[in-house]
Amino acid sequence: MTTETISPAAESSSAAVEPVKPNKKRKQDRTAGDYAFHTWNYAIFVVLALLCVYPFYYLIINSVSANDVSALGEVRLVPVGFHLANFEQVFQLNGLTSAAAVSVARTVLGTAATVFASAFLGFMFSQRQMWGRQFWYRFLVVTMYFSAGLIPMFIIMKNLGLTNNFWVYVLPFVVQPFFIVLVKTYVEGMPRELQEAAEVDGAGIARIFLTIYLPNMTPILATIAIFAAVSQWNSFQDTLIYITDQSLYTLQYLLYMFINQANSLAQAAANAGGNLGALADAASTQTPTSIRMTVSVLVVLPIIFIYPLFQRFFVKGIMLGAVKG
Repeated sequence: MTTETISPAAESSSAAVEPVKPNKKRKQDRTAGDYAFHTWNYAIFVVLALLCVYPFYYLIINSVSANDVSALGEVRLVPVGFHLANFEQVFQLNGLTSAAAVSVARTVLGTAATVFASAFLGFMFSQRQMWGRQFWYRFLVVTMYFSAGLIPMFIIMKNLGLTNNFWVYVLPFVVQPFFIVLVKTYVEGMPRELQEAAEVDGAGIARIFLTIYLPNMTPILATIAIFAAVSQWNSFQDTLIYITDQSLYTLQYLLYMFINQANSLAQAAANAGGNLGALADAASTQTPTSIRMTVSVLVVLPIIFIYPLFQRFFVKGIMLGAVKG
């Protein structure tokens, strides 16, 4: 049995090949100016955040405060006389459940249709082989600046049989020129080689759109979904114009009617000088201010809960879709 000796040169060569761990960079000392700069930035952002949050907080605390105190504008920071009677009163409205179902249905279906149509048309307008592409694209953009008006729109909807029809909430909003422009610009910023490789493999336009482009449009489509969902959820004027069937009333329109009734009730009690008995008692428990606050909270809360789900796509999507790469 022999023992091998390792020469110092070999030891030095083997040590040379061992990976050298990088030294951690030492943090630079911050100056007083750096601390002042960061402190000032944090203070500004905190103030801006409070300014954005306070209106929603103001609505909530006034909706759960005593109605007479809220009507005087004395609820500013904390609730006064906490109660939930306002929400109980609103939830007792006739047809509230069906109106909420209509609003949810129009928001889901309308948003899905708008997003898919915007994605497909934006993709098609980016294809050079599309027949009359420039003409149809300019024709679409022109509609962003000119509108037929209320009366012609009503006549068209009536001739199409969309009055007193649920689809009047969905079909007129499927094609949105602004969203299509955003998607077209986004698609044109994607590598053209993706489509060329798919065409070499024999893929058609539909397959290229569904399997290549559509999965890569998530940021811009999420941005469009936010815009479309907010617009659909908050809309009530189309109900006012096209719908007379109470089973098709939306939640926003029903609450809008309730606000008008609350205003009339309070005004009637004031004109009667408090001699209306039960009517005056009802006006003292419910005021126009309390109704406005409660209705606003009910309408805004669903969007507030949905927005954080898409917020991480919002900035990326709107920036990439607005500037051509």
